[in-house]
Amino acid sequence: VQLQAFGGGLVQAGESLRLSCVASGSIFSEFSRRMMAWYRQPPGKERELVARFTSLGDTTYTDSVKGRFTISKNNSKNTLYLQMNSLKQSDTAVYYCNAYPPFGSDVWRWGQGTQVTVSS
Repeated sequence: VQLQAFGGGLVQAGESLRLSCVASGSIFSEFSRRMMAWYRQPPGKERELVARFTSLGDTTYTDSVKGRFTISKNNSKNTLYLQMNSLKQSDTAVYYCNAYPPFGSDVWRWGQGTQVTVSS
C-alpha cells in the first residue's frame, strides 16, 4: 500500500487548505477498518498527531487545531481528508496520513507527505 498525500502549498495566515491522502493498493476493508489519522512534522521537530478517527468512528483533534481542522474520509475511495481553516504559521509542517496508533501491524509505510507552509 502506498500513501500519497497532496493538497499542501504556501498560503497566508487565515487562509484554508484541504489535504487529501489516498491509500493506493489498499482494498476497501483494509482502509475502512483502520483508525486513520493525520500527522504532521514541523521543521526541526518530531512528528505529531493532528487528528484521527476513533474505533467508534468519532474524531479527535490535538488542542492546537480544534475548531479549525476537520478530518473526514471516503472509504469507497480509500481517501482521507483534512480541511484546514484559519491557518496559522504554527501549522507549517509536512503532513502525513497513516493508521493510528503509528506503530504495529496496521501502520503502512509512510509516504512523502505534503508540505504546508503558512506565511504571516
